[in-house]
Amino acid sequence: MSILEMFELKGKTAIITGGGRGLGEQIAKGYAEAGANIVLCSRKIEACEEVARELKELGVETLAIQCDVSNPDDVLKVVDETMERFGRIDILVNNSGASWGAPSLEMPLDAWNKVINVNLTGTFLMSQAVGKVMAEQKGGKIVNIASVAGLGGTHPDMMDTVGYNASKGAIITLTKDLAVKWGRHQINVNAIAPGFFPTKMSKVLIERGRDTLEYMTPLGRLGGEEDLKGVALFLASEAARYVTGQIIVVDGGKSAMI
Repeated sequence: MSILEMFELKGKTAIITGGGRGLGEQIAKGYAEAGANIVLCSRKIEACEEVARELKELGVETLAIQCDVSNPDDVLKVVDETMERFGRIDILVNNSGASWGAPSLEMPLDAWNKVINVNLTGTFLMSQAVGKVMAEQKGGKIVNIASVAGLGGTHPDMMDTVGYNASKGAIITLTKDLAVKWGRHQINVNAIAPGFFPTKMSKVLIERGRDTLEYMTPLGRLGGEEDLKGVALFLASEAARYVTGQIIVVDGGKSAMI
């Protein structure tokens, strides 16, 4: 197998949660460009359908499904419809996410539960359901979207998002634990920890402190539309077949600073 062939996804099927916008859309486009069939799911089906139509122009098959990843019945529906359409699941990207900004001393419990249910429980439910399929197939790739916010504490003047940070830190540990437990099934489980990318979720934060964020980033800019899909493709491809339990930080070098 040549090095270029190792990065091809032709004939593979990838499920991407939260694939209708932001980082999920970017990853979906990268996988489609590499030849994978794409299943997009989120609570907002219209966004997924729009992206699915665009990806079809790249010559791949697509499927859009409405799904709340914190709902076990919705998760099973995604797996069942994907298997019915494509017959296998090769790649899962757990990208669906929620956040809530509030001082930690005042964080409402219902807001905390919402963030944890989507970010952490949703990642587990999707991984568990798809993992059963991958175990039967004797292989697969799972890519979790964590965050640099899960690597440690964040200054409250910049990111007062205790639930989000905690959930992303938990995803990092979940990634490592599933990698150890599912290695016997030849399932690779890795995570990407993005820095600051202009998405709907980070819009307010970036508007408030863009100059500071860029100044504190060694590469001097925020993440762009092409900056995540290469890493995501690597982790989903045969090039990463001996890589599991790893967290790859994509933040322009910000986390390397002391």
